[in-house]
Amino acid sequence: MDTYLVGYFFLATSALIDPYGRKIDYLRISVTDRCDFRCTYCMDEDVSFLSREEILSLEEIVHVAKTFISMGTKRIRITGGEPLVRKNILWAIEQIANTDGLEELTITTNGSQLYKMAQDLLNAGVSRINISLDTLKADRFYALTRRDKFQQVINGIEAASQLPFKRLKINSVMLKNHNDDELYDLAQFALDRKMDISFIEEMPLGIITDHNRAATYLSSDDVIETLSQHYDLTPSSMTTSGPTSYYQVAGHDHKIGVISPHSHNFCDTCNRVRLTVEGRLLLCLGNDHSKDLKDIIRNTSHDATTLESAIIDALALKPLQHHFNLDEAPQILRFMSATGG
Repeated sequence: MDTYLVGYFFLATSALIDPYGRKIDYLRISVTDRCDFRCTYCMDEDVSFLSREEILSLEEIVHVAKTFISMGTKRIRITGGEPLVRKNILWAIEQIANTDGLEELTITTNGSQLYKMAQDLLNAGVSRINISLDTLKADRFYALTRRDKFQQVINGIEAASQLPFKRLKINSVMLKNHNDDELYDLAQFALDRKMDISFIEEMPLGIITDHNRAATYLSSDDVIETLSQHYDLTPSSMTTSGPTSYYQVAGHDHKIGVISPHSHNFCDTCNRVRLTVEGRLLLCLGNDHSKDLKDIIRNTSHDATTLESAIIDALALKPLQHHFNLDEAPQILRFMSATGG
C-alpha cells in the first residue's frame, strides 16, 4: 500500500492504519537511553550514551505525544532506559496524561525510583505501571543488573502496591540456567500483591557479551508448563494494548502472562509504534524501519500538518512481522534502552 492510501485511511477513519490493515493506536516513547542498572540481557557494562543534543527535549516529546493523540492514539507508554532518572520527567508525564483523547498512560520502570516517586506518578496521571523484576534473590539481582539495589526495588514495589493504580504488573525476562528456577516464586510474589506478571522471552537486540542468547533461551510454552504444576491455568480472553497473552489463575483475581517474540509471533495483532530517544519513529521492534521526526520538529517553519504527514508517511514502512533468529548474530544493533521498549 502506498503512502497516499495510508493517508486516505487516516482521513477516512480518523485513525492510523498501517499497510496491513492494523489500527495503530498505541505509542511507546523512550524518554532516555540512560539507566541506573546494567542488566546483562539489555546492555554491556561500558555502554555509551547519547549526548543531550542528540536526544529529544521533554518539550519535544510532549509535542510528539500530543500530535499522536490528536491523530487517534489512545494509549501511551513511557519507557527508557529508566524513564524515572530523567530530570523533570514528572512534568512531561503530567502534560501527556492530561491531554484530551488519551485513555491510558503507562510507565515501564526498573522500580529503583518507585519508593520515592510512586505517589507522584499517581498524582501526575499514570494509570498503570510495569515493573521489571527478574529475581527475588539479592545476590542474583546484583549479578543480573550489576547494581546493588534489590531492596530499593522491593521497597518501591511495596509502595506502589499500596496505591490505587488501575493496574500493576511485574515483567520478568527468564533465562535458562540463570533464573528459571524462580518462576513460581516470582508468580506468587506478584499474585500476593494483587499484581499481574508477564514472563518474557529474551529479545535479541544489541550485542552483549555476558551470555549466549541461544543457550539461555526459555520458551513461553516451557514457562506455562512449569507453572501449570503449581496453578490451575486457563487461557484468558483479557487483552491489553501490549503483546502479552494472559492466563487466568484459579483462586486469584490477577493473571499470569507470557510475551513470546520467538515461539509465538504476535505481529498480526501489532497496534503500536515506538518513538526512540533520539526522535526516530520506529515502526517495528525487530526491524530498523524508521523515520526521523527530530529534524521535522526542530525545523522552526514546521506546523502541525507537517508532523502529521510525516507520521502518516512513516506507516508505509511498517513491516508485516519481525524475524528473530537466536542462532545468528543480532541483526538489530540498538539496545532496548534506546528503543522505547
